[in-house]
Order: sequence, then structure tokens, then C-alpha cells
Amino acid sequence: MIKLKKTDFDRILAHAQKEAPIEACGLIAGHKDGDDKYIDKVYILTNTDHAEEHFTLDPREQLAAVKDMRANGLEQLGNWHSHPVSPSRPSDEDKRLAFDSTASYMILSLMDETPVLNSFRIKGDTAEKEELIIE
Repeated sequence: MIKLKKTDFDRILAHAQKEAPIEACGLIAGHKDGDDKYIDKVYILTNTDHAEEHFTLDPREQLAAVKDMRANGLEQLGNWHSHPVSPSRPSDEDKRLAFDSTASYMILSLMDETPVLNSFRIKGDTAEKEELIIE
């Protein structure tokens, strides 16, 4: 299970809508309690690729986010990105680039009128959906 505050979901959604049609991206940090993850902070980062079907986190912003996590006693839990015109599921490229099988990969789809956010654990070619609670 992974838990996200509604205010953080709203921040991700607003940024993704603003960036569309390019993919928006960022990091998630927080704490764990056993297998459960609690997102305490969402980081909004720049997609340096400025692409509609790919993202690369800005390295300087990523480093600043990691430093902030350490300073605040947070653990990096994974990342998030948007799919402006495709479903909320990992693409083949998302799977290929998912190097940490313990991380959560959150994908926000904007393709339909109602946005859809899902979280996945990815290991090789397999993506397993995590229970995501937004409150």
C-alpha cells in the first residue's frame, strides 16, 4: 500500500495539466512502515527531454531534492510522471528504465476527462499495481 495526500495529488495533477502535452515528472519521498509507504513530500521536477512520450529528471533538481530528503529525514520512495495521451500503466520504455524494483512508479494519465493515477512496482518486464490510497 502507498498513501498520498489529496493536496499532493492536486499538485501533481495541476503540474501535469500545465505541462501537457509533454510528460511531467518528479520524485516522491516519505517513510515506510513495513511494506506500507507514506508519501510525505512530492517533488515537482523539470522534464529535460521536453518530450510527449519520455521524461528525464533534471539532474540538478534531482540532486537538490535528494539533499532536501536527507535534511528532512525522508526516504526516496520512487518517482511519478504523467502520460498525457496514454493510459496509467508503464510503457515498455518505463519498464526498461525502472532500475529499482523496490521503488514505486506513479503514473498519471490525462487521456480521459477524469485523470487516473496508479502506482506500480516494476521488476524487469513485469509491472505489479500497488494499492494506492489518496486522502
